[in-house]
Amino acid sequence: MTSHDVVAAVRRRFGGVKTGHAGTLDPFATGLLLLLLGRATKAQRRLMELPKHYGVVARLGAVSSTGDPEGEVTETGRMPPDPPPLPTGRVRQRPPSHSAVKIEGERAYKRARRGERVRMPEREVTVYSFRQLWRESEAPPSRLARAGFEVECAAGTYVRSLISDLHDAYCLELRRTAIGPFDVREALAPPPREGRWERPPVIELEHALSMLDAAAPH
Repeated sequence: MTSHDVVAAVRRRFGGVKTGHAGTLDPFATGLLLLLLGRATKAQRRLMELPKHYGVVARLGAVSSTGDPEGEVTETGRMPPDPPPLPTGRVRQRPPSHSAVKIEGERAYKRARRGERVRMPEREVTVYSFRQLWRESEAPPSRLARAGFEVECAAGTYVRSLISDLHDAYCLELRRTAIGPFDVREALAPPPREGRWERPPVIELEHALSMLDAAAPH
């Protein structure tokens, strides 16, 4: 399910109440999606600006035209250093051409899917931490390897680009594990495409905002 699919399904289950989310997940990604109901949609900007945590599995020795498994993959056989230099702090990056960034009023991925060459503008983002957790070679005769990473970053950071910028690597799996004080381990499964889905408990807006205040650095 895409983020849009989840929003539409939740809106139906709540009888058409105004519904939004606080940050799209890429179609191939899994993990936490914050859904906003009713007047909570007015807090969308504040929630979207929260830092985010990701778990990543990268494939090494190959590149992808989209930075993920959905693109055209080319094996290079070249390996980034172990561990590779992992940038933190203020980082300049170029979002993937298959992203939701708007170019002249149209989503970049729509242009890319039509075969247009899309030149994405660079942006400055903040990476709070970037760690390699493990690395292992794939089974022979493959010359490739996989590595696990943990990333904490500010809103607007493209993890696919962080991995691609390691060179000869692309993002194989991506899971958003936390947004600010909200953790995926406390999340509910999305409503099924068919069948019954019990009305889930919600976090009242005032309590959610108090969680943000409690988590803010003093």
